[in-house]
Amino acid sequence: MNSENFSISEKIVSASYIRQGSQARRSHEQLIRQLLDQLHICQVTTSGVYSLGTKQQNELAVMDSNNLFGNCGFGEREGRVASIMIMRYVCVALYRLIHGIGRSGDIAATPKDAGSSLLSKLTNSVVLDILKLRCVQSVASCFVVPMATGMSLTLCFLTLRHKRPKARYIIWPLIDQKSCFNAMITNILEGDELRTDLESVDLKMQELGAENIICVHSTTSCFAIQSWLNRELATMCAKYDILHVVNNAYGVQSSKCMHFLQQGARVGRIDAFVQSLDKNFMVPVGGATIYDADCPLSTGQASASPCPDVLITLLTMGASGLGPNSVFIQFRKLNETH
Repeated sequence: MNSENFSISEKIVSASYIRQGSQARRSHEQLIRQLLDQLHICQVTTSGVYSLGTKQQNELAVMDSNNLFGNCGFGEREGRVASIMIMRYVCVALYRLIHGIGRSGDIAATPKDAGSSLLSKLTNSVVLDILKLRCVQSVASCFVVPMATGMSLTLCFLTLRHKRPKARYIIWPLIDQKSCFNAMITNILEGDELRTDLESVDLKMQELGAENIICVHSTTSCFAIQSWLNRELATMCAKYDILHVVNNAYGVQSSKCMHFLQQGARVGRIDAFVQSLDKNFMVPVGGATIYDADCPLSTGQASASPCPDVLITLLTMGASGLGPNSVFIQFRKLNETH
């Protein structure tokens, strides 16, 4: 309904009733305008979140070419669905946002996915705002990818390798996940916690040479008790001009992890760090965020499915639910003392 349709409606139903409905609609539109204009997270009521989660998503969906009236696409990227059951799921869970985002070689807007591209940009901006609320002010950019943490890290490594085509090594201090064992180069166990042998890392950097090292890959938290040495590793990476990627899979929910990331970026270098969406924002598994990426990391078209989940969840929790003084963070700090 636009202003012209409201004017016509006044000929059918009492004009005062129509004006009341128009004002109600305008209040919902102001929420959307605020989000588009500021690109920051705001505190929204439950009814406001429902409005943003239904009205906005549906209006974005109709901007994609596969949802145009009378459209019959003949290309290979038309958002076609053969199964009625899948179409019902798409309409309910994905708001008909099935076209995806990006094109060959980059996650960029295309003529066919204007709505999905706008949704992606909005989600990236809100997630970036959350990171800054969580004390990492040095971050310049971020984006949401439809892959979990491991694949997102792989994407970072493949991209960084183009910066140093002769590099063959990744220095990876020990963590306890079994899938990482083959990639580990330097590690030491000391006392009752996991600690990185910084002296051995330094010697390995000198031995291999910066031009032969793709990056240092550090981890902010894992299942084992771990000391906090990301700041020292970041300083060493800056000293030898070596790229530094941080696996921050669980870190957004921890003020201590975010504090050490900010310190590492300030005194040394951190080129990218990766977070899991499901671990930090309580959304379905299958997405991650990559922050501070210095170059395009996408190899082509991607699904936009994590974007509505993350955007609606973050708007639901709001700045008060995600900031440093939120109930979630304070409760976590209380538990860390035990």
